Amino acid sequence: MKLSVLDLAPVIAPADPAAALEQAAVLAQTAERLGYARYWVAEHHDMPGLACTAPEVLLAHIGARTQRIRLGSGALLLPHYKPMKVAESFHMLATLYPGRIDLGIGRAPGGSAHAAIALSGNFLGNVSRMPETLQALMDFLHQRYTYEDQPVTARPLPAEPPQVWLLGTNTKSAAFAAQHGAGYVFGHFMSDADGAETIAAYREQFQPAAHMAEPKAMLAIAAICAETEEEAKRLAAESQSWFRLPSEQNMPQGSGRLLTGTPDSLRVQLESLGRICHADEYLIVSPVPDYEKRLRSYELLAALK
Repeated sequence: MKLSVLDLAPVIAPADPAAALEQAAVLAQTAERLGYARYWVAEHHDMPGLACTAPEVLLAHIGARTQRIRLGSGALLLPHYKPMKVAESFHMLATLYPGRIDLGIGRAPGGSAHAAIALSGNFLGNVSRMPETLQALMDFLHQRYTYEDQPVTARPLPAEPPQVWLLGTNTKSAAFAAQHGAGYVFGHFMSDADGAETIAAYREQFQPAAHMAEPKAMLAIAAICAETEEEAKRLAAESQSWFRLPSEQNMPQGSGRLLTGTPDSLRVQLESLGRICHADEYLIVSPVPDYEKRLRSYELLAALK
């Protein structure tokens, strides 16, 4: 079972944002030690409970404090940005940390309507241009971009470009991923669907590319693991009360699909989901509102690999 970590960089009282970012680095180092495949960090804006506004900056810091684990965004919210700048940032990361960088892309606003407008103006208009923006980004990442018939290069050029993934919860995002030969991550913890239909559509439509010859699918799962079922349920209750705060105060809404249990019971749950959805990997966020217990959850989950 291939497992990876998704971190929202939560600011858990009495920690301040600086302490929360230090805990992000500790989680990445722990994930590397435990043999997780990837450490990804999300992007959200103007949420006091989260310290993940700039994934590329945090990943640069964490890359210097780890050695092997792949690092990526889960997800960088592409409608807010110009494709060349995104390609330059992730080319820089891939040059600093060869063979370790993933560029996970999403198209959600990542915050309130007012925050989205402050960040990039007409967000809905930007989303409507997502096909063109994504195509330009892929062209920059693979040195195909031209403007007025003149090549434009997003430098520095790494020896190995970032591996591109699209994150979503519907067949539209799956189709984008398939069209561009990218990996696909289904946001199980953000959706009422199990993802089987969406991932199947991705696999059926996948167009092989030089950078990814075969489809690769992940499930993004919310899971809390503990030594006993009772402890897992107790932590889940704490997590649910924390999750259900208004989105502008803490975590995003829509996080009700939380798996809980011991390593043995979670293995059964994850294997069942994997069979239904034909997933190659699980990207796990463990939303425990206590840093030490969150680490313990990931330590226990590592036994599933």
